[in-house]
Amino acid sequence: MLRSVRLFRLFLSEQADPDAFYAALAQDAASQLAEFTAVRGRTVLDIGGGAGYFTEEFRSRGAHCYLFEVDAAEMMSRGEMPPGAVIADGYWLPVRDGGADICVSSNVLEHVRDPNGLIEEMVRATRPGGLIYLSFTNWYSPWGGHEMSPWHYLGAARAERRYQRKHGRLPKNRVGVSLFPVHIGPVLRAMRGRADVEVVSARPRYYPLWCRPLLLMPGLREIATWNLLLILRRTG
Repeated sequence: MLRSVRLFRLFLSEQADPDAFYAALAQDAASQLAEFTAVRGRTVLDIGGGAGYFTEEFRSRGAHCYLFEVDAAEMMSRGEMPPGAVIADGYWLPVRDGGADICVSSNVLEHVRDPNGLIEEMVRATRPGGLIYLSFTNWYSPWGGHEMSPWHYLGAARAERRYQRKHGRLPKNRVGVSLFPVHIGPVLRAMRGRADVEVVSARPRYYPLWCRPLLLMPGLREIATWNLLLILRRTG
């Protein structure tokens, strides 16, 4: 519970102090993966990792981690090219089949037009037996509209108009351009229906482990889960 409170407090100051929030999020993700595998000496791909917080964290733990980010401005947002960074599209990773031990995608899925295509590419790049860390902000969560939240509940267009009136500019995350509604139920069904991956863990990312039964409740899970985390193992 203390972990959840700490992450929520850091989240509230994300705009003012992004370094603290994203560094803590990267540490938390690496710790979650450590429940299932060692990362030291492993090849880790950080897909869509922006300024490289996750890459930095995994490298500090002894992993051979590489960042693949399509947005050069986002990659350089801390003033310099992160170590191990490559400008590349997550749909076409410059990695051989099965070249990674671990693929990580944190809060990227809701920003791509074809979520299944991104997942497909991550599975391709992960070796059989390797793990995939996949998390995303579901559309009906309180933060589903990102900076337009919670007005996204009244519709994307209305939320965008309100944001523009209030701030005098368009939001960074525009629905249908750089933000797309993704829902927990369809993603869970798709992953459980695949023959080449096993769902090792499914949980609300920021909540205590005892909140996992929330994912068994259709409807409620779409609203009450701020962020879905799936840890998948490639089986074939």
